[in-house]
Amino acid sequence: MREECKHFQSRTYSSGEVARFCELDLAPEAPWRCPDDCPRYERRLADAGWVHGTLVEPAVESEPTGNGIGQLLDDAESIVNAAGPEVIAELERKRAAERRELANRRSRWPWRRR
Repeated sequence: MREECKHFQSRTYSSGEVARFCELDLAPEAPWRCPDDCPRYERRLADAGWVHGTLVEPAVESEPTGNGIGQLLDDAESIVNAAGPEVIAELERKRAAERRELANRRSRWPWRRR
């Protein structure tokens, strides 16, 4: 990834996992590579001359070799797409249970007129 691009984003999570991505989603081989002729590439102005230490910008993991990048990203996308309906169904079950619990609490309100 071109870290000097205005649209480059990097997030480090508490687990130590680092996410690097194009905020415009124009890097199909993220987090390893931006397109060489990206139409939206703009050099970052605020910190263009800064040097970042290793604590700020951890090293990028090694890039898969050959045509493996596209297949790896396609496999990851299919895993996420397959899990989506199951996650949504679980959230709907939790919301329905919360609604039932709230309705039960309202019906047991002690000083409610009947």
